[in-house]
Amino acid sequence: MSKRTVYTDYFFDEPAYNTHDGGFIPLEEPKTPQEPLRIPELLKPDEETSTDMYYTVIAQPGEVQLLPGAKTKTWGFNAPFLGKTILFKNGKTIHITLKNELPELTTFHWHGLNVPGPITDGGCHAPVYPGESTQIEFKCHQPAATLWLHAHPCPATAEHVWKGLATEVLVTDDVEAKLPFPRNFGVDDIPVILQDRHFHKDNQLDYIADYDPDGVQGPTPVINGTVNPYFDVTTQRLRLRLLDGANRREWRLHFSDDLKFTQIASDGGILPEPVDFTHLMLTCAERAEIIVDFKGHKPGDVVTLYCDDVPVMHFRIHEFAADNTELPDHLVDIPDPEVTAGAPVHKVVMSGMDEEVMMNGKKFDMQRIDDRQQVGHVEYWDISNTNDMSNGMVHPYHMHGTQFRVVSRNGHAPYPNENGLKDTVGVNPGETVRLKVWFEHLGVYMNHCHIIEHEDGGMMAQFEVYDPENPKTYQLMDMTTLMNAFAKERGVAVKDLYIPGMDM
Repeated sequence: MSKRTVYTDYFFDEPAYNTHDGGFIPLEEPKTPQEPLRIPELLKPDEETSTDMYYTVIAQPGEVQLLPGAKTKTWGFNAPFLGKTILFKNGKTIHITLKNELPELTTFHWHGLNVPGPITDGGCHAPVYPGESTQIEFKCHQPAATLWLHAHPCPATAEHVWKGLATEVLVTDDVEAKLPFPRNFGVDDIPVILQDRHFHKDNQLDYIADYDPDGVQGPTPVINGTVNPYFDVTTQRLRLRLLDGANRREWRLHFSDDLKFTQIASDGGILPEPVDFTHLMLTCAERAEIIVDFKGHKPGDVVTLYCDDVPVMHFRIHEFAADNTELPDHLVDIPDPEVTAGAPVHKVVMSGMDEEVMMNGKKFDMQRIDDRQQVGHVEYWDISNTNDMSNGMVHPYHMHGTQFRVVSRNGHAPYPNENGLKDTVGVNPGETVRLKVWFEHLGVYMNHCHIIEHEDGGMMAQFEVYDPENPKTYQLMDMTTLMNAFAKERGVAVKDLYIPGMDM
């Protein structure tokens, strides 16, 4: 077994960290008593056969005891807040009834899932109205990964996610099942959804009061819907499925005493090789599966997970059996197809701050197709961030409907943990990140900055994946229809409707 390099820095450009934002809100250590980490239970299928899985996914309102005192009014998927964890098995056909029990329309976006667009993908063209339901069906055809489901009703995506419409989605397959990873869900295989919130009078959320066009942040870390969580460690090795589910916040993570951990997967699945870290930064929507080995710790010890210098989660060590499992130097083979001869290089430019954010010099238009790529072709996409290093920010770029390969950063090698499949990549100010992109399905998809207020504010475009032999026409949603629906559901005239970002 070769000795792996242990990386001790965050890689991204420090002058562009969110800590330098004019509107930055630092995290604060909660003063409330520690609570057991909520583990989002697995959603039980309505039915499962050898070839198919059937689910009902419900967007619903609820109340949750997040802080002492009054319960917080929230939204969630099959739960009062966030949601139950949804499991798909690679190779099976998935049938889902999407049901909306909220007082207004929303959508169900399968972030990272390779499915047809725009309806199955669940972006802004696929609203489900209050009291209604719709059905989607697709073949799950991608490797084991930690994905997620979140609302995506432009331009109210940020508000819906802030209220709680986000949950992890796990894909399993036979390749991952043979690797020496912890996988006892809830015991040594744990979802960790990293978010922050600001609690107002009577512990309520007030998105409009907190609104910032460069991204809403709150001082209170909320992990899996738990404030000041602890987790009882009963195994030597623990697998954490980290998701930056925040609207804006970057999570710079490290353990007390700089305990080493190993990243085994990124957005789209298992990495080709494990990567050892003491410090790891996630930008919005990125995922990282890590294995933490508590060898050398004894019952009664506490290991703390920090974001920057603020403790966000405590691991209470109990008695555990010795585990001498070692990870192989090579985990899986990652597809890396050749670029199609003569294919164009797509250019995406993310620019601006505050209300001036744009993509390729334009605000998002639901009726406009900004780019096209032929299904089955493999093409380069160059993603640039024109922000100035001293005044700009890292923009996390997300592409719907695929998992891509990161080829380079300003012509240099990507970060050590970017050699797997990804759907979101942080782009530093003044940087161009080259991606290798291919699609399996036809459809209209969105690509955007995943600082959610930026996508709501117009740093978003859409592209069509097409088949020249079988051209298709799509009925795309328009903003007027959505605004009329929101106004009706909120009981106001359209002229009085206020959704931050709606004037994009």
